[in-house]
Amino acid sequence: MFNVKQYNVVVGGNLLTVETGKLANLAGGAVTVRCGDTMILATATMGRQPRAGIDFFPLSVDFEERLYSIGKIPGSFFRREGRPSEEAILVSRLIDRPLRPLFPKDLRNEVQIIITALSADHVNPPDMLAIVGASAALTISDVPFGVAPFSGPIGAVRVGLIDGEFVLNPTYEQMAVSKLDLRLAGTREAVLMVECAANEVPEDQLVAALELAHKSIAPIIDMQVQMAKEIGKTKRTDYPSFKQDPALLERVSAHSRARVASALKDVANKEERNAALDVIEAEAVAALVTTEVNGDAVKDCFHSVLKAEVRREIVDHSRRPDGRGLREIRPISIETGLSPRAHGSGLFTRGETQILSLATLGTPRDAQMLDTLSPQTSKRYMHHYNFPPYSTGEARFLRGSSRREIGHGALAERALLPVLPSEEEFSYTLRVVSEALSSNGSTSMASVCGSTLALMDAGVPIRKPVAGIAMGLVKQDDKYVILTDIQGMEDHLGDMDFKVAGTDDGITALQMDIKITGLTPKVMADALAQAREARLDILGKMAAHIAAPRADLSPFAPRLYVMMVPESKIGAIIGPGGKVIRAIQEETGAKIDIGDGGRVVIASADGEAAQRAMQRISDLIETAEIGKLYTGRVVRIESFGAFVEIMPGTDGLVHISQLADFRVEQVEDVVKLGEELTVMVIDVDNAGKIRLSRQAVLEGWTAEEARSRDRKPSGGGGDRGGRGGDRGGDRGGRGGDRGGRPPRR
Repeated sequence: MFNVKQYNVVVGGNLLTVETGKLANLAGGAVTVRCGDTMILATATMGRQPRAGIDFFPLSVDFEERLYSIGKIPGSFFRREGRPSEEAILVSRLIDRPLRPLFPKDLRNEVQIIITALSADHVNPPDMLAIVGASAALTISDVPFGVAPFSGPIGAVRVGLIDGEFVLNPTYEQMAVSKLDLRLAGTREAVLMVECAANEVPEDQLVAALELAHKSIAPIIDMQVQMAKEIGKTKRTDYPSFKQDPALLERVSAHSRARVASALKDVANKEERNAALDVIEAEAVAALVTTEVNGDAVKDCFHSVLKAEVRREIVDHSRRPDGRGLREIRPISIETGLSPRAHGSGLFTRGETQILSLATLGTPRDAQMLDTLSPQTSKRYMHHYNFPPYSTGEARFLRGSSRREIGHGALAERALLPVLPSEEEFSYTLRVVSEALSSNGSTSMASVCGSTLALMDAGVPIRKPVAGIAMGLVKQDDKYVILTDIQGMEDHLGDMDFKVAGTDDGITALQMDIKITGLTPKVMADALAQAREARLDILGKMAAHIAAPRADLSPFAPRLYVMMVPESKIGAIIGPGGKVIRAIQEETGAKIDIGDGGRVVIASADGEAAQRAMQRISDLIETAEIGKLYTGRVVRIESFGAFVEIMPGTDGLVHISQLADFRVEQVEDVVKLGEELTVMVIDVDNAGKIRLSRQAVLEGWTAEEARSRDRKPSGGGGDRGGRGGDRGGDRGGRGGDRGGRPPRR
């Protein structure tokens, strides 16, 4: 029934198994990829007709998290998966980026790649398996894939750095102690995508990791080549081509090239330059459109002319569209404290790119709860990035966060993680929102700078400031030029988008997308060195404005107070059904969070309220001290004595013989229920039962003296126990202890 084929490859000591022929056989291509007990299904299918009215390749990639893969039922109302999580979106982007350049440029048929998580073992991450699976599914499918200048398929690996040694495809447990999380995808000849989080890793070590990763994908690529030879389908060539007409390109070049070159040289302002180019494009369309040639074809050729002219000016004349030098950073402006009520804010402006970052400090309960396939269940630092249409002078409907916004937010979030204080040092949950107010390239790296400023303005004790810079590359034949601080046009028309963030000691985040072959380790090393030079310059400008985090938090930020309590006392603080902790919060207005190991965090904007809450908790966990006086309330009366609550939830017995400095016949003669008494703790037995004495207070005795005069139990009666183990009580003896009763008549 099934023609199952299985292929194996070992990467970093881990067996990777790719299987096809059993599942999803109506898809264009389908494979499962397994490592340990983590397994994904990858499918690739192409539509039969081109999508109408578009001028781009319609590729869609979706990573589908399924909670059955970890044996869990979704917690939503309908008990099924809803919109993709941020983690799923980030993995989808990770798959898309290295695959997109490998499709024919003239293809307009929709290609859909769906990766479904079938099993996740919390040991092996699924993201690298997903990239390999997507490539393998495309490789054996009829979808045209792996075209010049590239030769697909692609491989992907992760590299960690543990105790100074590189580790290939590390597990989750290994990643927890790794200084590096580098993910790389590429062909045999070229690195196409790099995504990296690091703990201040130096540039030379990062280049070594990149070299190792690129070498390590070769066996994965060889396996897919073998699959294509043995079971690959014939690639479709019957799709309608949207290739440029060379003759039309020549006519557009003859009509517009000189004017395009003039606009690039003479107009440095983005808005004015774009307006000038729009006029030239419109005139080319008006002049060259015929019954055989439509306007879209002319615009496509005009874009090629513009791209060629920008690249020629950069490579041949070292002249950038805005007139800067190759290593020159745009003018930088820095401000902090813009929002009077936000807990911290930073405005970072670099040329026509402007980011306003605002920080909020919250309590531990504000941490984001995660419901994904990762072992991580929460995170206390969140960075969210917003890119409104006005930032590029456009008007369009506002939707939910786009994949691009989520990706940019995650990149800037990773850049700051290594310098944040630990939860033990600084118990706050942290959220930074970066608003892109104006965009002309590298808003994600400006968000890194803005986040640093906002956190420092908020008084968050980060270890070091972090800055980011976007680098570009233009390569013509054997000549290449590295650009510092690329703007939008250079990003769009160049060969590499290379974003680097870090401190003065090393790199904390890196993202690279490469569109060409032949990027050597030397080129990457040169780009990293040039990025470091720019990063240090920006860090210097930031330090000139704010050299260290503010000494004091915003007056509008909650104040957190941390207490360590015995774990055995946590139940007393919470109370039955949460009754006690709710009562404390309602009475004081403070928020109380209880963490692992007996760590209690009290949050309140009112210091006095926090102190009251802390006192209530201290009372709850206090242990009765022998010889100490307590004022408590009578909570129960028995014939042999009274129980007095000396601390919340803790009471002890005052024997009838210790209730007064005179002989007491009936307990009710000297105390009433609810009455306050000052008593001394004279004994606590091994079971935690507390003996109290009022007589010791009245007589001025010590605990030892009170114990020596205490009536010991005799005869019947015995120990009646007590509530919760705290209310033990000896009924004492009858008869002899009270002088005896008259004989019965």
